[in-house]
Amino acid sequence: MTPTSKIADLERDIQEPRTGPSLTTDSGQKVSNTDTWLKVANDKQGGPALLEDQHGREKIHRFDHERIPERVVHARGAGAHGYFKPFNDAAAKYTFAPVLTDPARTTPVFIRFSTVQGSRGSADTVRDVRGFAVKFYTEEGNWDIVGNDIPVFFIQDAIKFPDFVHAVKPEPHNEVPQGQSAHNNFWDFVGLQPEATHMVMWVMSDRGIPRSFRMMQGFGVNTYTLQNAKGERHFVKFHFVPELGVHSLVWDEALKICGQDPDFHRKDLHEAIDNGVYPKWTMRIQVIPEADEHKFDFDILDATKIWPEELVPLIDVGELVLNRTVDEFFTETEQVAFCTSHIVPGIGFSDDPLLQGRNFSYFDTQITRLGINWEELPINRPVCPVMNNQRDGAMRHRIVKGDINYWPNRKDFNRPVPPQEGGYLEYAQKVEGIKQRARGPKFQEHYSQAQLFYNSLAPHEQTHLMNAIGFELSHCDDPVVYKSYMDVLQNVDMDLAKSIALKVDGKLPEKTHRPNHGRTSHGLSQGDFAPKNPTIASRRIAILIADGFDAAEVKAVKTALTKAKALCFIIGPRRNEIKPAQDIGEKIIADHHFEGQRSTLFDAIYIPSGAEHIKTLSKNGRVVHWVREAFGHLKPIAAVGEAVNFLRDVVRLPNVKLFAPSTGEGEVVSDYGVVTTGQYSAPTEVAAAFSMAKQDHSFVGNFAQNISRHRIWEREQDGLTEMVAY
Repeated sequence: MTPTSKIADLERDIQEPRTGPSLTTDSGQKVSNTDTWLKVANDKQGGPALLEDQHGREKIHRFDHERIPERVVHARGAGAHGYFKPFNDAAAKYTFAPVLTDPARTTPVFIRFSTVQGSRGSADTVRDVRGFAVKFYTEEGNWDIVGNDIPVFFIQDAIKFPDFVHAVKPEPHNEVPQGQSAHNNFWDFVGLQPEATHMVMWVMSDRGIPRSFRMMQGFGVNTYTLQNAKGERHFVKFHFVPELGVHSLVWDEALKICGQDPDFHRKDLHEAIDNGVYPKWTMRIQVIPEADEHKFDFDILDATKIWPEELVPLIDVGELVLNRTVDEFFTETEQVAFCTSHIVPGIGFSDDPLLQGRNFSYFDTQITRLGINWEELPINRPVCPVMNNQRDGAMRHRIVKGDINYWPNRKDFNRPVPPQEGGYLEYAQKVEGIKQRARGPKFQEHYSQAQLFYNSLAPHEQTHLMNAIGFELSHCDDPVVYKSYMDVLQNVDMDLAKSIALKVDGKLPEKTHRPNHGRTSHGLSQGDFAPKNPTIASRRIAILIADGFDAAEVKAVKTALTKAKALCFIIGPRRNEIKPAQDIGEKIIADHHFEGQRSTLFDAIYIPSGAEHIKTLSKNGRVVHWVREAFGHLKPIAAVGEAVNFLRDVVRLPNVKLFAPSTGEGEVVSDYGVVTTGQYSAPTEVAAAFSMAKQDHSFVGNFAQNISRHRIWEREQDGLTEMVAY
């Protein structure tokens, strides 16, 4: 784990629990009894409690005031510490900010991921936008990128934000629904607000149900500016591309995980870091010279628009890594506070009307939640020196000596810093116009990029988007809402509008209001972000066993997969010792039992050989469901020996016709991501090694290649998922 200046700063406030007598009150008084309130009592019975019990009162008072107001949006989140390091000084062409240009610097960061709509108690895997907020603790002060996992937003102007949030939140008359957008008010709002169309396409795509925080892109959303040493200004958008690729859950899986493990994403983040598979992103920027601002058919300051890659290429800047989990959730993740207005010299604002309002709103929000001195909290305070004339206010921590708290003053204390010495210098932007409530003409076009996004999706992604909108509108019970949204969709794609109209009894479009232009763009489909090197790192693999399994085989396969940084879990009929067919000199203890975990929580399934264990599995309906469900969720499945017969004769996976013989060694068969072989043996750990390259046709190599694909989309495209009950 890379140490950072922020971790060293936090050490000042970290307290290790002590073994033995150590309990005190907040004032330091040692406590002798924390289990019984001081009261008037005798040998036979207790009596009234005494108000003089300071420890009892303090304990209850502190408990009563533990909660602070939760965030209005992004209430449910998880966070981790890490660092950012530039690759080189390539960004110096655009900015003089050392955090982006000095490859010798390692800047501490804290990232908070979140959902938008639900409360703190909602589930992780609901369909929603995900927050992707990064706090850089630079030597010049804190810099916050308060972004999302989607590059655009629902609205163009910040004045509409209260309306949007009110519409997407639970409806006021019954506080329903929690953690989802499938209700009348949301679809009423976006149906009457055409500027939201592009964002709706993104949220209803697979982007709305990510597999992991670690497999999401991050976007700054708003347009900022960069200023270089020559005083030249460029407009900029910030991107973070995950090392593991961009991957999602399937809808049925997301629904089930909401109930089976509502903390799935936050646990996944901790699991990866704890196992040394550190989440990594490449930071990229898109830049447009100030002189080119108006050379596009869209307004580059419009937050409902992307900058297509073919028009504005992405430039690699550096690597963002998370390598440390938090020590205490409330003090760090819940109290961390971000502001779009937190910038450093070399980075500035644009006239993006959504950003302008966010700059006011975020600071105001943090004061409401945490108090005026929120930036003094350990997780929020900068690592650079802080000195100013701010004083007092609730929960003030800093103690400033001396008799001067103003400027100018006779002692020359706290004088402003000239720009040549590092003081922030606003860009001298020429501004002219008429004071009015207006948006530019390019802000009036709302459908072209929605079409671009839809056209750029892979066929299975388009199907998922169609099904998602169909699901959401089917939850709307006001006909005005679910019938009228077709008026919006027919401006995106006529076939999409018609298919959804049939699903939800919508108003069937009679003619296309706006023909689909047919254009596509790279970087919009999740398939455009496959890792440069195929990997199964951090993928969760379930090994299904019962008494009588082949322990040597399991050990060899598990060793090989673990070497590739996959996480393997033994799942058995009980969370206890599972006895193998042969003694290998060590106990095999199941990590979970079949009822305690479900296939939804894993990325792949492996079933080893063993006649007795397969007989047990064949009689267990839950195990059969495990495999069928994993097949329906498009996950790779591997089987050896007798387990091959189990798949073919008991589970009966539809249209999977190619199986290896259940006896014999060497032949490996793969059909729709179902990998089988008659026998697998690896006498040494060296022999268990495999390659992720396609030419590796070994059993484990073939299985790993399928896992690295994330999903076997051919099953869905060929209709196999519709044929299996799960």
